[in-house]
Formats: sequence, structure tokens, C-alpha cells
Amino acid sequence: MKRTFLILTVTSIFVASLSAFKPEPKTEPAVNINNTLTPKIATTQMSGGELLINKSDCIGCHHKINKLIGPSYTDIAKKYPNNDKNVTYLADKIIKGGSGVWGKIPMTPHPKVSQSDAKLMAKYILSLKK
Repeated sequence: MKRTFLILTVTSIFVASLSAFKPEPKTEPAVNINNTLTPKIATTQMSGGELLINKSDCIGCHHKINKLIGPSYTDIAKKYPNNDKNVTYLADKIIKGGSGVWGKIPMTPHPKVSQSDAKLMAKYILSLKK
């Protein structure tokens, strides 16, 4: 009995001493990274209109460069000059939908898109004119 008690006491002290052990933090990095060898990562900043388009279902029918179901954004930008009248016109098309301008397949309406968001989207699209 005394022997068991002694073994348990020694084991408890040993475990308690291990839990108090904290390694010292290293002062130098584990890997030396030479800045001349790291690749340069290009960062791009998206406009508000582009962010709204990327978060919506627009990408199911439209692409920035290629025609899908609907025209590409660059084709739309080629067709309409970048002015307030066309921004309002395209914003209304985004919200109300439409057909006949780009073919027989109608564009579905997006009534939950606010007028200000639709205008941001239209401004982005028209900004793609080269």
C-alpha cells in the first residue's frame, strides 16, 4: 500500500513538472526567406460594379470577354457609349430584363437589385470599352 502511494506521488509530481515546462520562443525564423527569391504577387482591385457582378448570377449568362448565353461585357461596352443615359438604360435592363437587342433569348429580370447597384454594374461594364 505504501509502495503504491509512493509511486502515485512520484508520478503526480513528474506529470506536474512537465505541465509547467514551456519552451522558449525562437528568436530567428525557422526558414530564412530571401526577399529576392520570393515571387511578386500582383494584386488587383475590383470596382464596386465588378464585385456586384461577381456575387450575382450574371456569370451564368455573361462573361467579360466571350459570348455565352448573353453578350460579353466587352461587346456591350462596344455597343453603348459610356454616358449617363446608357448607364440608366442598362441599369433598367438589369432590373427589368429584356429581349430582342442581342437575340431571341430574353434576359431574366433582377428585381431585387437596387437601382444604385445596377448603375454601378452598368458603369463597370461600360468602362470595359477599349
